[in-house]
Amino acid sequence: MQEKQKLVIVISRGFDDERSSVAWSIANSSVASGFDLTVFLVAAGVDWVRKGAADLARPNPLDPPIQEMMSNVMSSGGKILVCPPCAKVRGYSEDNLVDGVVIAGAPAMLEVVKQGASTLSF
Repeated sequence: MQEKQKLVIVISRGFDDERSSVAWSIANSSVASGFDLTVFLVAAGVDWVRKGAADLARPNPLDPPIQEMMSNVMSSGGKILVCPPCAKVRGYSEDNLVDGVVIAGAPAMLEVVKQGASTLSF
């Protein structure tokens, strides 16, 4: 059996930037295409996974709501990692985050890159 191709998407954009919607849309396309996906959230991107924060967010009205796209990524086997200092500066612990999201630093993301993952950054 052939191993899935790995992809890491780094999202630094938050609620005020339509590029974050593009990033989540590409994340959804990647899991639908069979990629082994890891999303690494940094800077304002961390705010997406605070419980309740993305429930109504839709930076691009032609894309599905962000909460729906995040749920799809996770239910399709994608992993979402959050930068520890980025979470800490916002006062977030794993208790504040959507279930299944993990606070894990650059070494965890870079381990996937070492395994041959392609990377995209938004």
